[in-house]
Amino acid sequence: MEAYRLDAKTGQARQLTEAAALQPRSLALMPDERGFAYIDEGRVLVTNLNNLQTRPVYRAPEGFEVVAGPVITIDGQYGALVERNGSHDRLRLIHIPDGAAVTLTEADEELSSPIPRPRRASVLYRRGAAWWLVNFDAQQNYRLRLGDGEAAQATWSPDGRAVLYLNFPPDTHKLHALREFVPDSNQDQAIAETSQFVGFDRNGDASVFVGASGSKASPHVLLLARTVQREFTLCEHHASDPRMVQPVFAPSSQRIFFNSDRDGKPAIYTMSVEKLVAETDAQ
Repeated sequence: MEAYRLDAKTGQARQLTEAAALQPRSLALMPDERGFAYIDEGRVLVTNLNNLQTRPVYRAPEGFEVVAGPVITIDGQYGALVERNGSHDRLRLIHIPDGAAVTLTEADEELSSPIPRPRRASVLYRRGAAWWLVNFDAQQNYRLRLGDGEAAQATWSPDGRAVLYLNFPPDTHKLHALREFVPDSNQDQAIAETSQFVGFDRNGDASVFVGASGSKASPHVLLLARTVQREFTLCEHHASDPRMVQPVFAPSSQRIFFNSDRDGKPAIYTMSVEKLVAETDAQ
């Protein structure tokens, strides 16, 4: 496995790494877009996109392996990751400039999906089937009181005020819904029901969401406008597993990208949505 940079206009790809054991899900673009971080053989590396010079940032201690992350803070100063030793997991915070690391929490159960909070010194993460929040100083580590059912995916609002998440209700006859939880007030509320989204992303100001439906009868990629709680069908993804679709907005919110094997093998697809979604600043 190697990392590549794909020019969205020309379709040309350029190989960026010569890795020994690249973790493909670890790729993380730095906020200034001048480099990217990734995991190779238990090391956190940062590569400059212009000259491809690579510097080591952090290495997992003996006995541990990195299983999630790094996810970079919006200022590029920190990365959150999960390390595992047997059945023991721990959430670590890495200072990117010098590689200094601290443990934020640890448990004898699976930790995953670390997501630093924008403009706040805390990290959202998944512990088992629940979502937790912990400060950078390892204090106030607590479980979020989200809606009943499974919170299958979560992300932060652009300002870091709220957790936006995809809720699978306990009653399987009910629709999957997007919900919002505000940690500072412990308030949880519905945003809108969906056409059985199994994955989603927000645009630059969280006014519009893009989602992939898990419905076999309607394998669609859709937009959901928050203010009117209305969906707009964009196309059919026809992926063999809807969870692989993982639609995302471009930073300007004017284009979406998604994955599918609809034509026989995994591929990246893109579609303009500029007539449906207003342009936003990159978040």
